Amino acid sequence: MAFLRGICPGEYVQSFRAAAHWNLQIGCDYVLGTDIAIDLGTYAIKVYVEGKGMVVNEPSVVAVRADTEEVLAVGSEAFAMLGRTGDKIKVIHPLVMGVISNFELARYMVNYYIQRLGGSKIMHTHVMPRAVVSLPCQITGVERRAIVNSVSRARVRRVYSIDEPVAAAMGAGVDVANPHGSLIIDVGAGATDMGVISLGGLSIARSIKVAGFAFDQAIIRYVRSKYDLIIGDRMAESCKIAVGGVMQRPEPIICRIKGRDANTGLPAWIDVTSEELVAPLLDPAAEISHILQEMLEKTPPELLGDIYVDGIVMTGGSAKLFGLSDYLSDKVKMPVHIAEDADICVALGAGKAISFMDDAENKEYGVINPLSAVY
Repeated sequence: MAFLRGICPGEYVQSFRAAAHWNLQIGCDYVLGTDIAIDLGTYAIKVYVEGKGMVVNEPSVVAVRADTEEVLAVGSEAFAMLGRTGDKIKVIHPLVMGVISNFELARYMVNYYIQRLGGSKIMHTHVMPRAVVSLPCQITGVERRAIVNSVSRARVRRVYSIDEPVAAAMGAGVDVANPHGSLIIDVGAGATDMGVISLGGLSIARSIKVAGFAFDQAIIRYVRSKYDLIIGDRMAESCKIAVGGVMQRPEPIICRIKGRDANTGLPAWIDVTSEELVAPLLDPAAEISHILQEMLEKTPPELLGDIYVDGIVMTGGSAKLFGLSDYLSDKVKMPVHIAEDADICVALGAGKAISFMDDAENKEYGVINPLSAVY
């Protein structure tokens, strides 16, 4: 991925020659006008191309120059700068807690990856793609419109939305068209979305701003409180992946954490065990469990019976946190299964929903369509 020095968020590549100059080709045989699906997540942006599968899975991070707002890097290169920049460079997450916090940078990021897919020829109206975009459930109309606009203004001629729990279910292989209840919990980075799905739509849904980042922050607070060690988000995430969990492991494992001593200001390190991280990580897990139990109490009995037989399906990168599925299973007294390719289920499901685009604009009575709206 090339550096994008000197490009402002509101400016875009205007010719194929310019695109070639910045080397924005992704290296795949992209067909102009082909429909795409986008999962615009807090942690990563994922793009699915019809007939090609997943072609983009990059951190949703943008590095900009502090004084001029010029974009220096996007995706992996920007993520590598996280926590390592001076005052002259800012590394920004355009999405926070599942919703857009910086509209211009979110639009720039989406446009950047679409440019990589097809070069500037995609800009012509007759070959601009249609896009399915996954949206968190229970977001406000303003938040929904911000996400849709960030995509529609990035040279997409039509935007179709799909609720994240529905997309996650489709990506996990659940037949959402059946008159049968399925419960999906999508634990992402910024938010956890959960919903009971039947006949292609959500019967009941809940969303909570507690997910992967909340577990990271729990580790940061614990290390600061017990060891007087200040660590960054990336170190906390690495520790969470290495030894974090909400249940005790058969054999304790150790992770070395490096940071800054809060008293002396000097570099320092400590070794933490998987056992001692269980308590701080249980707090975010308990919040997710509480919302899940509250939703189940309001689920229609017929659908609840279906869920009890089939169990709950978990998706999202944070679903892989050690012991989380077992913890939730114990709280609600029913099986909880982690989907295969859990971290990309939403994008895969949105990709499967591409085939429903034509029917979404010509709805007929009795035709089930997982797409929720057309913009």
